Amino acid sequence: MSSSSTPVLAATALFAGAFGLIWASNGTGIIRADHDRHVDIPGTLTVPLQVRAAYNGEKIFFQYRWPAERPRIFHDVLRYQGGEWRRYGDPVPGPNPHGLHEDRVAMLVDDGSVPEFGRYGGYVAIGAGLAELSTQAGAEEVGAHPRLGKELKEEAVTKYLPATRTIPADWTTTVDGERMATLRKSGYFLDLWHWRANRGAPIGVADDQAVHEIRGGDAGRSAWSTNWDGERKQPRWMFDPEKAGHAALRWEEVEGGAVAQDSVYYLHAGTMIPYDADHPWQEGDTLPRRALRDPTGSRADIGASGRWADGHWTVTLSRALDTGNPLDDKIFHDGGSYSVAFAIHRHATGGRWHYVSLPLSLGLSREAELQAVRFAGDAPPWQQEWKAVKLFYPGQVTWPLLTSEEHAGSAQIRRGVPVKRYHTEEQLASYGVEMEFRERIVGQWRLTLLAGLLLFAAAGFALVRAPRN
Repeated sequence: MSSSSTPVLAATALFAGAFGLIWASNGTGIIRADHDRHVDIPGTLTVPLQVRAAYNGEKIFFQYRWPAERPRIFHDVLRYQGGEWRRYGDPVPGPNPHGLHEDRVAMLVDDGSVPEFGRYGGYVAIGAGLAELSTQAGAEEVGAHPRLGKELKEEAVTKYLPATRTIPADWTTTVDGERMATLRKSGYFLDLWHWRANRGAPIGVADDQAVHEIRGGDAGRSAWSTNWDGERKQPRWMFDPEKAGHAALRWEEVEGGAVAQDSVYYLHAGTMIPYDADHPWQEGDTLPRRALRDPTGSRADIGASGRWADGHWTVTLSRALDTGNPLDDKIFHDGGSYSVAFAIHRHATGGRWHYVSLPLSLGLSREAELQAVRFAGDAPPWQQEWKAVKLFYPGQVTWPLLTSEEHAGSAQIRRGVPVKRYHTEEQLASYGVEMEFRERIVGQWRLTLLAGLLLFAAAGFALVRAPRN
């Protein structure tokens, strides 16, 4: 081999190696489902929501409308299979493969007591270690926590507000009990209205919750219990054939979405009887894993009605202006000003795979982005126009990240600049997707940079060592 060809071969080898590195680092793709890391990106990153509000002297009403391909009116179920009852509908990243996760709409409300909420919405409640993040805290660690696990019986980290932790970026650092009580009495919590198409909607109620040190229910009991006897490995309840017309539903109808909204598809005092193990159960018989019951206490404050038709849900929620529960609920006043933010689950998704809104101002007969119109009578005439709200997929963007130096906009947050002044919903959705793959994107960027340097080196080497005539 001639000495003159050696530089050419060396340069060619460098070039081929650099090109191969670029191909390897960019050709496989990054934005894809990774359920081991709790990652599943929806095909649509924004969804339209319509909302309007009205009130009389006693109650306030909110009405919501959003698109959904079909109604998801089951949460999880028990299917008779192979001579035993098996659970279907466990939470998974993204859509449940059997279509088993109820549609939902939720609303956070504040009266100014959580000032960051009016500027940044639900982001303020997304702390570190939350369930279903790639960095979620383990159940054993949460269960061993003296406050969250031992006292509150939490099994996972849920939404929490920054001031409930001495170090907001560390979910374990809960403030002491006296400080926690003082914060709650001062109104430092978010009121959470939570409508569920299965666990409450059939009996006309929504779940009344709050976000403070955790996302939890108000005082009282919820609208559902678990239809499962762990000792006997069987349901506790079945449909009353005399009232429901059947002892169980059929799996193919549940999974296929063929169960009508007006049918008896839910277990409640008026539709169920104790489970009979001697009933001639058939393969594919299906029972709801949740039995509905009348909620009690402060948790029972919100009434509801909802209907899916023509590809859309329309849901109306109502509650007393003053529930008499100021430690659980935000109290509404004529002429008052508040902040609200919305979220929906659709297409059999649960957990963090939802769409959220930026915060909006709410005024009761007062100028605001969303105006609650005063009316006379028992029910609103709903003559006002809808307020159009754009919802977006938030990804794994946490409050600790947003307020850290890793976030270029942290300086604006420190100055209290509202997020909607410098980000659109589309931008936030894209940022959320990027955060799902932050480590991989940075790793690929480094490989691409290295490949670029190798290409420059190859070109430079070839130019320097090339033979000259």
